Amino acid sequence: MADQLAYLMITPYSLSKSRTGAIISRVISLVQAELVGAYMFSPSDAFVDRFKAGYETCPGDDPFCGALVSYVDENLRKVNPLGITNRTMVLLFRGENVVEHLRRDVVGSARPDVAGDTVRGSFGDFLVYPNGEVKYFEPAVLCALDEAGCRNQLKVFSDFAPTDGGVIEDAVKFSDPANVETSLVILKPDNFYKRSRRAGNIIDIFSKTGLFIVGAKVLSMSVAQGEEFYGPLKDMFREKLVGRVVETVHERLNGAFDFEVPAQVSQKVGAMLADVNAVTEFSKIVEYMTGVDPRAVGDAERNAPGKMQCLALLYRGKNAIEKIRKWLGATDPSKADLGTVRSDFGRDLMRNAAHASDSVANAERERKIIGLWRTEPKSEFKRLLDAYLAQ
Repeated sequence: MADQLAYLMITPYSLSKSRTGAIISRVISLVQAELVGAYMFSPSDAFVDRFKAGYETCPGDDPFCGALVSYVDENLRKVNPLGITNRTMVLLFRGENVVEHLRRDVVGSARPDVAGDTVRGSFGDFLVYPNGEVKYFEPAVLCALDEAGCRNQLKVFSDFAPTDGGVIEDAVKFSDPANVETSLVILKPDNFYKRSRRAGNIIDIFSKTGLFIVGAKVLSMSVAQGEEFYGPLKDMFREKLVGRVVETVHERLNGAFDFEVPAQVSQKVGAMLADVNAVTEFSKIVEYMTGVDPRAVGDAERNAPGKMQCLALLYRGKNAIEKIRKWLGATDPSKADLGTVRSDFGRDLMRNAAHASDSVANAERERKIIGLWRTEPKSEFKRLLDAYLAQ
C-alpha cells in the first residue's frame, strides 16, 4: 500500500492551555509514521466552512459527529465562544494507512468514560446527559475520519496556507505592544534521532514563559542555510580557541622532540593553525545540524535539504527573547540551571537540545534564513501538500 499523508490539528483551546508540548509528546510516543510537516493557522470563516465539510461522512445519528461539526463551526473561528485566539497547529504525518492509524490508535475516540491511553483519552472531554444529549465537548485535537475526508481537508490546508497560516504574529493582540518580540526556537536533531517524547517535553518547558506559538516548521536545514545561520561563530572560534590551539601545539611539539620547543614557536604555529581549527569546529556544527559535512559537498548540493530533522517554532510576547533564553539555559548543559531545557536534555556544548535567538536582530536574521520571517506564498508545507494531492 502506498504511503498516505494525514494531519493532526491541535485545537485553539489546547494551545491556549499550553498543552501543546504534552500532546506532541503523547502523539510522537504513539504514532508509527514520519513527522514531515508543521504549520500554524488562524482560520478565516471561509477556511472553517470548507474544513468542516470534511466531516460530512460522519453518521448523523452519532452524537459525537454532531458535536464534532458544531465544535469546528464554533471554535475554529476568529470570533468564538471562549473569546480566545483561534491559533491552531497542524502536524503532517506520512506512512502506510496513517489516516486510520492516527484516528484509531493515536487520537482515539471521544467517549464519556475516563481513559488516558490516547490523546483524547488524556486531554479531551466528552460529557453527555442521561438522554444522550451532548453536555460538553473538547476534542483536544482534530484528525480526519477517513481517507476521502482527509484529502479534502488537506486541500483546504493547501488552499489557505498563503492567507490563513504560516507566520501568524497578527493573530495575537496585545493591549500594550511595548517590548512585544518574536523569538525563534529550533529543537535540534538529537531530539529526532528516534521516536521520543523529548521534543514535546522541551516545548512543555518553554510553555512556562506564557508566550504564544505563532509559527512552526519541520526543518531539514541545508548546508547553505547552516553555513549562513552559524556564520558568526567562525570568527568567534578563531578568536576564542586560538589559545587552546597554541597549548595543544606546544604540548604535541614538546612530545615529539628531545628538546624543548620555545613558547614563541608554538605561538606562531598555533596562530597559523587558528583558521584551520575554526573551519573544522564550524564544519562540525554545520554537519551536526544538517547531517552533511560542508567540506565534502559541491556548490550544486549545498542548497539541497539536509539529512537531519529539526522543529522550528516562533514564540511571541513581551520580552520573548529574554524569557525563552531563561528557560533554555546556559550553552554548556553542565552549567545550565536545573529545570532548564539544556540542563534536562543537553549533552554537551554542541548537542545541547535547542537553539534560541539571543537578540531581536538575530531572531530576524535567523528567521529569514530558514523561511520563517513572513508567510511564504509557496511554503514547503504547501508544496508538500500539493505534491501529495497531485498523485
